[in-house]
Amino acid sequence: MVKDDCLFCKIVAGTIPSQKVYEDDQILAFHDITPAAPVHVLLIPKKHIDSMNEVSQEDLPVIGHIHGVAIQLAKELGVDQSGYRLINNCGPDSGQAVQHLHYHLLGGANLGALTGISSSHA
Repeated sequence: MVKDDCLFCKIVAGTIPSQKVYEDDQILAFHDITPAAPVHVLLIPKKHIDSMNEVSQEDLPVIGHIHGVAIQLAKELGVDQSGYRLINNCGPDSGQAVQHLHYHLLGGANLGALTGISSSHA
């Protein structure tokens, strides 16, 4: 399913260009146009899902696939050993700006200093 008014669905359809780093029949990964870190890639399912709250049982395999591809991309982009974050924002208070399920793969910098969040705050 594709939503006509969704920015990420338009990227999947190719009507809005992106700098792709990975694509298969289920997901697309591309560089964020306003990166928050030296490595900032967005990973999205090609099927439109508004947010993590709308993930159904049948969607779980694609969620796992996204995580597997994120691991692969972290290696390819050279941040697997230094460290990276895989973030999913869900809902307006989280900062989810596009209503299409997506993950941010961030790395290439000290992300604790970048965002003010570290494991010591957990």
